[in-house]
Amino acid sequence: MAYDDLRSLLRALERDGDLKRVKAEVDPYLEVGEIVDRVNKAGGPALLFENVKGSDMPLAMNVYGTDRRLLKALGLKAYTDISDKIGGLLKPELPQGFVGVREAFGKLGTMTHVPPKKVKPGLAPVQEVVLTGDDVDLDRLPALFTWPEDGGSFFNLGLTHTKHPETGVRNLGLYRLQRHDKRTIGMHWQIHKDSANHYQVAARRGERLPVAIAFGCPPAVTYASTAPLPGDIDEYLFAGFVQGKRIEMVDCRTVPLQVPANAEVVIEGWLEPGEMLPEGPFGDHTGFYTPQEPFPALTIDCVTMRERPLLQSIVVGRPPTEDGPLARATERFFLPLLKIIVPDIVDYHLPESGGFHNCAIVSIDKKYPKHAQKVMHAIWGAHMMSLTKLIVVVDADCDVHNLHEVSWRALGNTDYARDLTVVEGPVDHLDHSSYQQFWGGKAGIDATRKLPAEGYTRDGGWPEMVESDPETADRVTKRWREYGL
Repeated sequence: MAYDDLRSLLRALERDGDLKRVKAEVDPYLEVGEIVDRVNKAGGPALLFENVKGSDMPLAMNVYGTDRRLLKALGLKAYTDISDKIGGLLKPELPQGFVGVREAFGKLGTMTHVPPKKVKPGLAPVQEVVLTGDDVDLDRLPALFTWPEDGGSFFNLGLTHTKHPETGVRNLGLYRLQRHDKRTIGMHWQIHKDSANHYQVAARRGERLPVAIAFGCPPAVTYASTAPLPGDIDEYLFAGFVQGKRIEMVDCRTVPLQVPANAEVVIEGWLEPGEMLPEGPFGDHTGFYTPQEPFPALTIDCVTMRERPLLQSIVVGRPPTEDGPLARATERFFLPLLKIIVPDIVDYHLPESGGFHNCAIVSIDKKYPKHAQKVMHAIWGAHMMSLTKLIVVVDADCDVHNLHEVSWRALGNTDYARDLTVVEGPVDHLDHSSYQQFWGGKAGIDATRKLPAEGYTRDGGWPEMVESDPETADRVTKRWREYGL
């Protein structure tokens, strides 16, 4: 099973030699980011900075920076452990469409070890220390100023809790948080996010919105905050499913929300309707700075924490970064659910170099003319995959994870006058390349073998691929040592 809290994971990583303590004083202004980015890109260990300038809290970084560490944190041998469990829940019947997705998660709710479990406030480690009023000081928390043109210091791994003002459905999301002053946080809620909708509904009703932000959460909870779940699916239900047992939750002290009892630090506050402050610029996961925009400003009324808390954060920037393993987990976990929405899909891959959500490579078992185009449009209508800018469709015999194989088919074996589909639609809030914000051009490349019914009329039809003679290949494999190569 997954680790119950962050500190138990860090102890295990240290025993494995996969965590290094940094005892020298480090500056959260640029220095920490430079260190972590170098270590991450070199495939290095998790880091625990014990002496962060201006703060008395240790700072854990690069904790999920490799697939090995994320799998360990979630108690998995491979990402397919979860996708196989999800696939098993969907059999023998395979419901289709978004209703099918909700029905699938509804099955999870019948499992007694999945729904979150409430803990009494006096028993929650995260409420061992409670600070209110003038005692609240966000400067105690080590926020990162990572890139030279950033607009300020940011918390990059605070898990934000809200609930819909009318339905009461809660949402757990991961958004960057700019520290404006000792009691004010900027909430970077992109237009397509559920928390942004909660705030808009509250503002329309003339109500303030309660918010709680948890740091240093159990690994399964941290992962669940990144998962692209439908808005009415509880992330804590999914976290319990991933963790293999119920997540322990506790009521907040000053807002009507619940947070993980085993988190390290929680900040609580209220968003007043219309209270906005300039947020950004920020060196984002696209590898470019997102510009300054007005976003809601949260006033913090209460901070709770463990007696000797530590904070966890990540470096966001030009890939590869710690985002990579988290996104690869999502890619694998959600394949069975994507197949519910688009049953034609055999496999798919979201390349890290494409920012994951910008590009999707999809394989299909092609059965009829324009089958690839049908799949493209289905993906462009599938929840958050609607933001995908480039879809490459290949045949089932192509390994979608082998970018050389995909490139060979998509770049050299397509007729772009016929095999290229160009449309317009919604794009990510952070997409800087669209000529206007929130929508822009998208493309689909049909890199499958073409059928006569699609207008491919060359004599002999689509040619056979050049491949080795199987008997010869087998004989060479058996004799390989004899060649002395």
